[in-house]
Amino acid sequence: CPAPSAVSLVIAKRINQLTVHVLPDSTPDGIVTEANTDDDSGYKELSNGSVHIILDPKVLEQELPPPDEKEAMLPAEHNNDALETRLYWRRFSVLAVFSLYSLVNAFQWIQYSIITNIFMEYYEVSSIMIDWLSVVYMVAYVPLIFPATWLLDKKGLRMTALLGAGLNALGAWVKCASVGPNLFWVTMTAQIICSVAQVFILGLPSRIASVWFGPKEVSTACATAVLGNQLGVAIGFLLPPVLVPNTADDKDLMGHNISIMFYGTAGISTLLFLLTIFVIKDRPPLPPSKAQAVLSTGPDEDYSYKRSIINLFRSKPFILLLISYGIMTGSFYSVSTLLNQMIITYYPGEELNTGRIGLTLVVAGMFGSILCGVWLDRTKSYKLTTLIVYVLSFIGMVVFTFTLNAGYLLVIFFTAGALGFFMTGYLPIGFEFGVEITYPESEGTSSGLLNAFAQVFGIIFTLIQGKLTTDYGPLSGNIFLCAWILLGIFLTALIKSDLKRNDVNVGNTNKAQAVSLIFMLFITFAK
Repeated sequence: CPAPSAVSLVIAKRINQLTVHVLPDSTPDGIVTEANTDDDSGYKELSNGSVHIILDPKVLEQELPPPDEKEAMLPAEHNNDALETRLYWRRFSVLAVFSLYSLVNAFQWIQYSIITNIFMEYYEVSSIMIDWLSVVYMVAYVPLIFPATWLLDKKGLRMTALLGAGLNALGAWVKCASVGPNLFWVTMTAQIICSVAQVFILGLPSRIASVWFGPKEVSTACATAVLGNQLGVAIGFLLPPVLVPNTADDKDLMGHNISIMFYGTAGISTLLFLLTIFVIKDRPPLPPSKAQAVLSTGPDEDYSYKRSIINLFRSKPFILLLISYGIMTGSFYSVSTLLNQMIITYYPGEELNTGRIGLTLVVAGMFGSILCGVWLDRTKSYKLTTLIVYVLSFIGMVVFTFTLNAGYLLVIFFTAGALGFFMTGYLPIGFEFGVEITYPESEGTSSGLLNAFAQVFGIIFTLIQGKLTTDYGPLSGNIFLCAWILLGIFLTALIKSDLKRNDVNVGNTNKAQAVSLIFMLFITFAK
C-alpha cells in the first residue's frame, strides 16, 4: 500500500455511496474510530488514521444491479478462477467415528446418576456426591472451553478429535481401578478426566458439518453429530440398571457388576481412539461449499482468536441466543441428572423403569434432532423453528411436572418422550442458528460458547433443583425449571435472524457482497 497522501479513491461501480479516502495519519496506529460526518447525511465514517471509509447505511438494504459473471464472484476470488467445491465419501466415516466416541463420552457422564442409589450404597456416600460425578462435566467445561476452541482454530479438527478420544479412553481405564467401596475419589478422578475429554468433543458437531458437508446437508450432518451424544445418554439410561442391578445385600457382586461395566466401556473407548487416528482429518482437499471456500482462501494471518471472541460478545442476537440456549440445555442436563431421584421418590424400586424412561426421553429427542435438521436444510427457517421448539418444550415440561406423581408409569413414559422430542431436538438447532448469525466467525468458537453457557446453567439448575427436590420434592424443582424455560421463550423471540452463511451459499448479491467488499477494503488499507 503506498504511503499516506492526499489520495481519494471512489468506488462507485457497484456501490456508489461507498467512498474510501487514504488520508494522513490522524490517530495512532491500530486505532479505529467511528463517527457521523453529518447529522443529516446518514453517512458513517470508519477510520484508522490511514484509511477513511464513508458509508451510507442504506446501501446494505438496496438492490444492486445484476452483476456480470466476473463481478458476481465472491470476494475471495480475485484470481478470477471459479471456486471449486466437492463432496467426499470420507465425510460419512468422519461423522460416524466422531459420533461413536461422543456417544461413549456421554454414556460415561450419565452412568452414575441413573443408578444413584446403587452407587450411594456401594461407595457409602451421599446423593450430592453422586450428583457431583455428573456436575463435574459441566464445571470442567467452563474454564477449559477457551483453550479448547483456540486449539481447534489453530491446530485443527484432527488434533482436537485425538485429544477428545484419547482422554475419553484414559478416563475409562482409570475407572477400572476405582472398583472398591473405599475408592470413590479414584472414580471421581476418572470422571474429571472424562469431563476434560468432553471439552474437546461438544464443540465439534458444527465444525465437522461445515468443513465436510455441503450446504444442503450441513444442518442434518450437525444434527447427526449431536445425535451420537444423545444416543450415548440414552444408552447410559438403559444399560447401567441392567448391568448393575441393586444387590444391596452382596457388595462383592455389586462391585463385580460395576467392573464389567467399566471394563467394557474402556475397551470400546480404546478401539474408537484407534479409529480416530486413522479416519479423522482436518478438512477435505476441496471445500464442500462456497461459504467454506471463501474462508479457506482468506489469509490465516488476518484471523485473531481474541478478536473473534470480542466480535461474538458484541453481537446482540448471539448474546440472546447464548442465554436462551443455556437455559434450555441446562434444563435438559438437570432433568437427566436428577431423573432417578425424581422417579424413585414416587415409584420406589423402579430403577429399571427409570432407565427406560430416560431412554424414551433421549430416543424421542434423537428423532426430534434429525427431523429438525432436515427441516432446517430444506427451509432455512432458523428463528421460527427455534421459537416453536422452545414453546413446545415449555409445554412438555409443564405436562411432565404435573403428571409425575399421577401414579401411572405409562403416563410418565409418554410425557418424558414428548419432553425429550422437543427439548433434546433443540440442541442442534441452537448450534446451527449460532453459526448462521455469527458467520464468518469460527464454528468451533460459537459452538464452544453456546456449550459453555449450557454448562453454567446446567450447574446452577442441577444444584438448585437437586436441593429443591431433596427438601421439598420433585414438584418444586420442576416448577423452578418451567419458570426459566418461559423466560427463554421471550429471549428467543427477541433474536434478530440474519442468516449470513446462507447468504453466501445462495449467492446473495446485496448485503453479503457489500459487507464483504467493505471488510476487505478496510483490512487491505489498514495493513
